Amino acid sequence: MLTKTIYFLWLYLWVVTPISGQSGFFMPPGQKQMDIPFEFTNNFIILTVTINGTFPLKFIFDTGAEHTILSKREISDLLNVQYEREFRVKGSDLKTDLIAYLARKIRFDIPDKVVAPREDILVLQEDYFRFEEYAGVNVHGIMSANVFSKYITRINYERRVITLFERNAFKLRDEGFLPVPVEVFRNKMYVFSSLQPMRDSSTQVKLLIDTGAGLPLLLFSNTHQLVKPPPNAIVSNIGMGLGGYLEGFTGRVSNLEIGKFSQSNIVTYFQTLDTAGVNLEYLNGRNGLIGNALLSRFIVILDYHDSKIWLKPGRDYKNEFLYDRSGMNIITSGNTLNNFIVQTVLSNSPASEVGIQKGDQIMRLGLTPASVLSLSDIQRILQKKPGKKVRIVVRRDGKRYRKTLTLRDLI
Repeated sequence: MLTKTIYFLWLYLWVVTPISGQSGFFMPPGQKQMDIPFEFTNNFIILTVTINGTFPLKFIFDTGAEHTILSKREISDLLNVQYEREFRVKGSDLKTDLIAYLARKIRFDIPDKVVAPREDILVLQEDYFRFEEYAGVNVHGIMSANVFSKYITRINYERRVITLFERNAFKLRDEGFLPVPVEVFRNKMYVFSSLQPMRDSSTQVKLLIDTGAGLPLLLFSNTHQLVKPPPNAIVSNIGMGLGGYLEGFTGRVSNLEIGKFSQSNIVTYFQTLDTAGVNLEYLNGRNGLIGNALLSRFIVILDYHDSKIWLKPGRDYKNEFLYDRSGMNIITSGNTLNNFIVQTVLSNSPASEVGIQKGDQIMRLGLTPASVLSLSDIQRILQKKPGKKVRIVVRRDGKRYRKTLTLRDLI
């Protein structure tokens, strides 16, 4: 329920009947590699694409998604896209039935870069994701990483560039990369890792590589006896996905090894899955996922054909994993996404202790009006060091209230 968790959209989709394979993007003839720039906002990789040669749209690049999804049906309706059939979709709670429509032979362009001439996509009946509200960014859908899987794909988070390589032209010239074997299942990558939930315990876990999740690490707490929230974990909403909020706990695990690389004291989200009546094939025996807040500490190379990734530590490799220190969960609204509303307040937190309430609108942080801030700006302010005093002005029932928070560690 804390500020940083809410915009971590956990984007999972289970389609009861599979749709046909996607053709993917193609580089121009004779091109051996191609750099594709992306935005990196709130730990999401965002690509700008056009659909059927029209206006630019924003899609999250998602290695955890099996299919490309358009979440704004009004766009496909405006373009007179024909829907072939209706699908029943399982939401991220594994229980909620949602509706999506299959649209075939849709053209996607990343202008002056690559073209996907004949994509099969799913169009959601309603905008179940509500990206703007919870991510603080205008996003129109999810681009499955499978659209690039014919190429070797390098993600450089520091340069904000995805580079595609023809397989026969790829050579690993940079030093520092180490290979990590993965399992590829239904167009998604899984890595086997050594997890230390606590310093005195260790186990092997199977984790989805998921660039569609902004969090560092999510674990399913009912998949292994050692995979459970630590004693000091807090109850929280761990994100927003198809079907609504994902409820669980937030804490830290002692250590995670990915190949020969190790990360410690990781902010980790814990969810208990209700798998009654669920086809467990879609879970593929996984214990959780690794998201962008951890992956972005590396330069990542994906090779779907040979079931392998390469990792090289980046400049953030040794940084601590930060978490909200205020106790507020904030969402955004408005045409310019600069209206910030307190959605929940954690009990016994700095925010609750000074009387901030659900529904309060944040008007000012310090000397800065909220109207000139982004959601990620607010996150950074509320993650500052313990003991930092943050002055905040909120509006409630037409009146303004001035508060001063003293930030402290909550996990």
